[in-house]
Amino acid sequence: MKNQSTPSAKAHLQSAFFNLRVLIGLFIVLAGVFLALVGFGVFSPVSTAQAQQEYHPAQSGKAVDPLVPPMFDCSKIHELGIDKQMNFRAGAIMIYCGEAQGGTATSGDAASRLVEKLLSPLTYGATDVDLITGIDTYPHVTQSTTFTAINPDNPQQIVIAYNDSRGRNANPINISGASVSTDGGTTFDRLTLASGQSPFSNTVGDPVVLYKRNNSTWYTVWIDLACGGPGIGGYKSTTPWDPNSWTHYCVHTGTNDDSPSGWVDNNSASPHYGRMYVSWNDYARGAAIFVRYSDDGVTWTETGPLPGTGNVAIQNVQITGDLATGDVYNAVMNENGGGNFNRNNLIYRSTDGGTTFTNTYTSPTFFGPGRAINGFFACMYSSPAPGYWRHTGSGQPAAFNHVVHYVYAQCGQNVPCSSATDHGNIYYIRSTDSGVTFAAPVKLNTDAGTAAQWEPSLSVSPSGTLFAVWYDERNGGNCTAGSNTPYYQMFARKSNDNGVTWMPDMAFSDVVSPLPAQPDPGIVGSYVDDYDYQIAVAASHRTAWVDGRNPINNVYQQDPFTDRELVGFSVVSPACGSFITGTALTDFVVNLNEPVDSITVNASDFTVNGTPADSFFLSNGNQTITFHYNTSPAVQGENTMHIPYCAFRSASGECVLEYLCMFRYGQTQLQVTTTVPPVGGTFSPTVPPVGGTFSPPAPGTYTYDVNWNMVVNPASVSTSSLTLSGNTGATVTNVQVINGNTTTRFTLNIQYGGSLTVNIAAGAITDQFGNPCAAFSGNYTVLGCPAQNHYTITQIGGTIVPGTMDIGNHCDDCVTTISLPFPYTLFDQTYTSVNLSSNGNAQFVSTATNFTNECLPSYSIPAYAIFPYWHDLYTLNGPHGIFTSVSGSPPNRIFNIEWRAQYVPGTGEADFELRLYEGQTRFDAIYGTVTNGNTSATAGVQKNSTAFDQYFCNGSGGAATGGQSYILPPCAPQAQDALSRKVHGAAGIFDIPLPLTGNVGVECRSGGSTHDFQMIVDFPGAVTVQDAQVTSGAGMVSSFSGSGTTQITVNLTGVTDAQRITMTLINV
Repeated sequence: MKNQSTPSAKAHLQSAFFNLRVLIGLFIVLAGVFLALVGFGVFSPVSTAQAQQEYHPAQSGKAVDPLVPPMFDCSKIHELGIDKQMNFRAGAIMIYCGEAQGGTATSGDAASRLVEKLLSPLTYGATDVDLITGIDTYPHVTQSTTFTAINPDNPQQIVIAYNDSRGRNANPINISGASVSTDGGTTFDRLTLASGQSPFSNTVGDPVVLYKRNNSTWYTVWIDLACGGPGIGGYKSTTPWDPNSWTHYCVHTGTNDDSPSGWVDNNSASPHYGRMYVSWNDYARGAAIFVRYSDDGVTWTETGPLPGTGNVAIQNVQITGDLATGDVYNAVMNENGGGNFNRNNLIYRSTDGGTTFTNTYTSPTFFGPGRAINGFFACMYSSPAPGYWRHTGSGQPAAFNHVVHYVYAQCGQNVPCSSATDHGNIYYIRSTDSGVTFAAPVKLNTDAGTAAQWEPSLSVSPSGTLFAVWYDERNGGNCTAGSNTPYYQMFARKSNDNGVTWMPDMAFSDVVSPLPAQPDPGIVGSYVDDYDYQIAVAASHRTAWVDGRNPINNVYQQDPFTDRELVGFSVVSPACGSFITGTALTDFVVNLNEPVDSITVNASDFTVNGTPADSFFLSNGNQTITFHYNTSPAVQGENTMHIPYCAFRSASGECVLEYLCMFRYGQTQLQVTTTVPPVGGTFSPTVPPVGGTFSPPAPGTYTYDVNWNMVVNPASVSTSSLTLSGNTGATVTNVQVINGNTTTRFTLNIQYGGSLTVNIAAGAITDQFGNPCAAFSGNYTVLGCPAQNHYTITQIGGTIVPGTMDIGNHCDDCVTTISLPFPYTLFDQTYTSVNLSSNGNAQFVSTATNFTNECLPSYSIPAYAIFPYWHDLYTLNGPHGIFTSVSGSPPNRIFNIEWRAQYVPGTGEADFELRLYEGQTRFDAIYGTVTNGNTSATAGVQKNSTAFDQYFCNGSGGAATGGQSYILPPCAPQAQDALSRKVHGAAGIFDIPLPLTGNVGVECRSGGSTHDFQMIVDFPGAVTVQDAQVTSGAGMVSSFSGSGTTQITVNLTGVTDAQRITMTLINV
């Protein structure tokens, strides 16, 4: 437990909280007094008068708070989604702008003591342990919001990460902490450097901690100021107990990231063993949810946005995975406007290691828990006003063997919860089909009263036990934050059969805690614990929570505590979902989490496919049982191992939990042998080998054959079995199983030249017994024009074609979606609808309402958007709005989109038009009366943060007059093949493979008096060439010919021996 550096040290109450479970009938009552939370002393850096302004410049251009960007414009809080984020940086900005208060100091009687509860033996857990040790300086004593990780191979090692405000004013800032146990959770030490801070410099909380089994490395993930402003990053270590061992890394370099979560696949039988996943809300990209994954913790691959996200009300909750299959699940909550609005739980699933995600489930709407509203957030308490302890109802997912679990909180009545009498209950939902459908919710708390329950967490163990924990008021009462009044306790409920049935709900924490205060003025005053993510390993479930039992300066404040619940006597291995090849097993080794009573074991206790074992023997101190079969019971395909509940007992007399587990057996594994022709061979025009080239040039339709080492199950093969990457818009359109079911022939549609990566995920195709294939990946080259990333902007003049159809956009800062009269291609994507903003932009993938323009690249409107005139515009007053019309007839139509707008709050005129051309990538921007010109406005087009073209921004660039045509130019022709021919002697013809890789060409033969060569280059169509030059190596071009034809002949001279030369055709 922690001390403080002021003379009034934290009261050492540890001895008062010994384990009362062994003291039946003992009840200790300690006198106490109430402590009022003082409501003044707001530590905001701006006065009330300043808070009424929209812009707060800090002195000398530097913010008074290191978490607040210098010269931050407070009018952008809503636009940037700052008011909807729960992280400390967002809270600091809200305080700075006068939109929230920091924590306040309170005082009370040092003699105040906590009233402890009488515990009966019917409780969960062991002894609570305080995670905070060392020195703190009041009021920077706020620690809560927790994430727990355990080494499954050495469960004595535990790391729990949390928000920690002791470094709130450190330089560099540090609001992240962690405590480590090396004795299985009996004691913890808070990581502290010689500087007095944690090793997680420049991070601002929102903890994630993961143990990556395949490289024995621990990873913390935080909102990280060293990975952008801020992005997602963290620190890693192989010796986490050493605070000096943690080194920094980045997951995502962003500018406005929030709500990170993480999971690592530690199942060695999984096709993606060792892969880490991190998901987050990216408020710089419309608040969409993105996922990044990494196999080595260094290189991260991004997926996203998750379908349907990009709305500030859709918040990331937690990413997790199936302990048996490796499938990845991301829980999301649609807060539908925040506050007391209703909610929806969403589940996203990936079966290909995070490459793609599908929204498999969206729940019916429900009202979230809470008593009050504080800005965007519902809060569990109305005092301190306007609301305290933000909680929207989110919980934690878990998954095991295709069964998906989720716990969450909702209001006790089907009404906005501030008007309810029961302000929160805990619900559990269960899916047996990998998250597609869920059974009706089960209420986990069974108390008869109206006491609130909120903020649940959940974990599933490798043996299928579930443990749910939540905050519960049933043994508490009304109180003031920071005072000595028992108010809430941690309650829990356990399932021993993967969620089918549940044991009673009982107390988990040892005491009824006071409602802790938040005294740190640098942390938003409404902050208490945001989430607690727990974990399970073979022997136990472990979680942490925020607790108020310990006072500092007479204030009961936020400390994280932890405890564990034993899984019970159970089987540790073999793991479910294993795939075994080779000789069929006759010995099955069963490892237990504690020794077994040998006289209770029989060979018939273990069955495979219903066949009992013939004999058994014990080893490893009776913690391992080897069941032996005289003849293997395993069959090719799926097999079922089973040990019934209480088949045998532990040495202490506890029944073994039921063990029901599937594994697969095959003599060999299905795998790709070749593509046709073989690697390094000569390929046909349509079927390349791995590393080969698809031809003729794209766009086109191609046949791709994959040969297997054995018969595949045709029913397992679909177009989704093959995934394509690295080539925009490439799709798999058909598949056939041929050659006696040993070849899968895929049809590919490829629009652009360049590289192409083909992947078949492990298990994507199965053999005739249902066993999974091995993963396969191949890289190829596609001839043809690559996707182009830049438009040519040309002055064209022109006048506006008046729109005749009013689309209904009459507002300040709104977006209206309309259908296009014809498909339109922007960059490399084709669309049938467009989202038109009142603020002068056309978005094809996002619906951002941002009114403050940005110079390109834009991070608030991040992808596939046209900006004819992005400004803070106003279409509310008649006759203003957005109007459309169509010129011409198919296939040469032009879709005219006219903005007739004013500037906020309804002054001036901004009349301009966007024209889209049918069958082309061309669009025009035409300007009529634009009162403010290009001041505070942006014009251009953007594909992403690296591919964009800007015409003007904030007074620089072109003028907002006349008209400009934006045309995506065709790419330069690509050579099809080449050969080199020596002019003298009897030299032969030497092919030069294209595209050029490695050292290719010919060497000058001895005996020749000249060093002259002739190079012949063929193109798929006629080309013109301005010049030919030797651009590296010794030699020169004496002449070239063939411009205007499909074949260019280049004569080289002076090419000396033993060298590599490069010949370049200019302006093809």
